[in-house]
This record gives sequence, structure tokens and C-alpha cells, in this order.
Amino acid sequence: MENNNSTQQLLYVGLPVDAVSDCNTINHVRAIGVGLKALKLLGCEGVELPIWWGIVEKEGMGKYEWSAYLAIAKMVQDSGLNLRVTLCFHGSKEDNIPLPLWISKIGQGQPDIFFTDRSGSRYRECLSFGVDGLPVLDGKTPMQVYQGFFESFKSSFSAFMGSTITDISVGLGANGELRYPSCPLAKAGEVSGAGEFQCYDKHMLNHLKQHAQETGNALWGLGGPHDAPIYYEAPSSSSFFKDNGGSWETPYGDFFLSWYSSQLVSHGERLLSLASATFSDSFVNISGKIPLLHAWYKMRSHPCEVTAGFYNTVARDGYDAIADMFARNSCRMVLPGMELSDKHQGLGLLSSPDLLLSQIKNACRKHGVKIYGENSKISRTRDGLDQIKQNLIVDTEIVDLFTYQRMGAYFFSPAHFPSFTEFVRSLDQPDLHSDDMPEEEEAALSLSTASESEKDLQMQEA
Repeated sequence: MENNNSTQQLLYVGLPVDAVSDCNTINHVRAIGVGLKALKLLGCEGVELPIWWGIVEKEGMGKYEWSAYLAIAKMVQDSGLNLRVTLCFHGSKEDNIPLPLWISKIGQGQPDIFFTDRSGSRYRECLSFGVDGLPVLDGKTPMQVYQGFFESFKSSFSAFMGSTITDISVGLGANGELRYPSCPLAKAGEVSGAGEFQCYDKHMLNHLKQHAQETGNALWGLGGPHDAPIYYEAPSSSSFFKDNGGSWETPYGDFFLSWYSSQLVSHGERLLSLASATFSDSFVNISGKIPLLHAWYKMRSHPCEVTAGFYNTVARDGYDAIADMFARNSCRMVLPGMELSDKHQGLGLLSSPDLLLSQIKNACRKHGVKIYGENSKISRTRDGLDQIKQNLIVDTEIVDLFTYQRMGAYFFSPAHFPSFTEFVRSLDQPDLHSDDMPEEEEAALSLSTASESEKDLQMQEA
């Protein structure tokens, strides 16, 4: 479904991560209802709702429970807002949301379905890209399981498709982003170390071994780089990422990084093409999220991006292939970090969100890919909102939608909501009738009061 307005971005706000509980009931139902009213009066286009695999298909393969999410979709429809949904095929320790129980049970006996680092530690919040096409889930491949999830969602939400539901964003990896879990204990864009390669489960190693044999370099397929740092070590602590004479610039480095990044692109291709095919007649846009890993961007080797799967160095544009893959599948790219700027980065990390955002946007322009902007975290200062506005103003031709993350107790607090209100009005949203203003403020105050007085209505921030 195309957006015909090319001169201003549509504004969405993310609903709480835990809008639906592990027991498939709606959390904060009263607060969400009042919040929807306030956002509608403010002139927002809609809201974004995370839908968790571990909640919907919790008990067994093909046993879907959509009732709470359907109820929220009806609330959004009744409010007159549109809805973007994010299908989350990962878990979140931070938000206490695991993968489906039956997946975790399989993983107990087959731990190699999960990403594994050099020390053998498993990342159990999403499945390894190495098992995409293998029947490791009770005789089915992960792609077949994802397809079943897509088809059940499409059928269950058919009454909302193309009307209330305007966009389906597909979770593509760790943290819901197209990436390896190279820094699993930190949020994207906030890491200080180089990260660590995630290619040591037996399935990824089998793919690497086969690729090495096919290219006539069998000894290169025995494992990942032996001289790479671990998660939070500085890139210069070992020789792989050194700016001058690092292994990343050797023939072996190019061999490994080309293979490692190709596994990422192939995984994204499989999931986005599957989603595009499944929802081709549903009158919705399909999107997927990539991370903004800007730490160490000014190093020639770009270690944070490289360990996450983006072969982006001083001599190679790692986002060209990513944008091309999104373009082939007619998908939008969800890009976080719109509140970030170089002026607020520590000098020691050689970070540059400005340069990285510019590079990704240029790759999207080249391939005709539209961007859905997001912030990485809620803005606790006016600077963040001002930076978002600046990024949106200069890129109206490519960024046609922005989702502010995320609704919570702080979002509607007196410390934040007035600044957000001013931000929204400054984006050239449709003018509000003066009679609406007291009602808008009353709705926000009502929600704030509810959040303070009733603990069960507290909305946790992502």
C-alpha cells in the first residue's frame, strides 16, 4: 500500500513492548485506550504493535492464540488510528519475553539451532541463520514455521488488512533486526567493544566448511578468525581489526567476511521474500529493520558493523547489497537512530551516526528503497526530538514514515509529553481544531494519573 503524500512523513508511536502478557491478556488496557485517544487528537497517523512469536505460538507448533492482539487491533480501529505490526521472531531477556516454549525445549536437546560464539556460549533469543532450511523443528524448517505464522496472521487479521493495518514489519534476527547477535548484552548503537563473530554452531560451521571447499581454500573453513577480539574488547586489542595490517584486509579476511555477510543477506532474502509473497494481496507494505551500529565507524575496518554481519569497510559499501535485497522484495527499510548525532558521541569510540545514516540513506536512494525512521530510545532531552525533526526535514523524499519508540509511563509524563506534542505539531501534521486542545490535554493527564495511581496500568518502556 503506497503512501501518496510525498511531502511529509506519517507519524506513528510504538505501543508498549508488553502490551500483551505471556498469558495472552492485554496489559495496561485502560492506559492504552486513553493513550490512543490522546494520539488521535494530537494528529498522529497510527501506532506500532510488537507481536511476539513466543506469546502467539507459545505452547506448540501451529497452536496460535491471537485473541489479545486482535482485541488491541480492534481498539486501534475504533480510535480511528492506523496500525503497523511487528512480527517478532526473537525473544527479549530485557523484557522477559522468551521464544516459544516448544522451541526452547527443542533447543535443550539441539543447542546448535542457536547462534554460538567462539567460546561455545549460546544466544538463545533467536534461531541461527544456519538452520533456515533444515528440518530441525519437529520435522519442519524454521522458514516453514514462519510461513505458517504468516498465513495464520493473515487469516486471523483479514478484517483489518489494508484498512487499519497498513504495514507488516518482519523480525529478521537478533533484537528483531537484520543482524547477528554480535553484542547480545547491549542495545544496538550503544556498544563499546568490537563485538564477536557468531558462526560456531555446527550448522554455520558446516556452511563455512562447504564454502571453503568450493572455493579451493579448505583450511579456511575450519572456523572463524582466530585473532578477532571478544564482545567488549577494543578492536585494537587483537590483530584482526587493526587499521593497518589487520587480518580483515588479507585474502582470508575477505573470504570470511564475504561468506559471513552473505549468510545475513540470504537470511533476509528468504524471510522478506516469504512475507512479500504471503501478503502480496493484502494491501499492506512489508518492512524489515536493520541496526545502526555506529560505534567505531571511523575505523577503516568498521568492527561493530562487521561482527554484526555488515561487510562495510573503508574500501567496501556493505549496505549496497542490503538495500538491493530490500528493493528486490519491494520492502521498506526500518532504520533506527534518528535521534542520534555526532556531537553527542564520545570521542573514544570513533563513532559517527551522522556518516552511517548518510551512507545507508544513499544506498536506499540508489536502489529506490523507502525508509521508515525510528528512534533507538525515548528522548529524555529536547535535543533528541530536535535531531529527529532535522533528520526528517532533510530526507522527506526517502523517509516517508517515522515511528516514535515507545509509549510508556514516561512518554505521557509532564516531563516528556508537552515536548512531544510540540514536536508533532512542528512536523506539519494537520492542524487541530482549537476545541480539540483541552480534550487532548485532558486525555494525556488522565493517562498520566492512571499510570501513577494504578500499578497494573504502568507501561514499561522498551
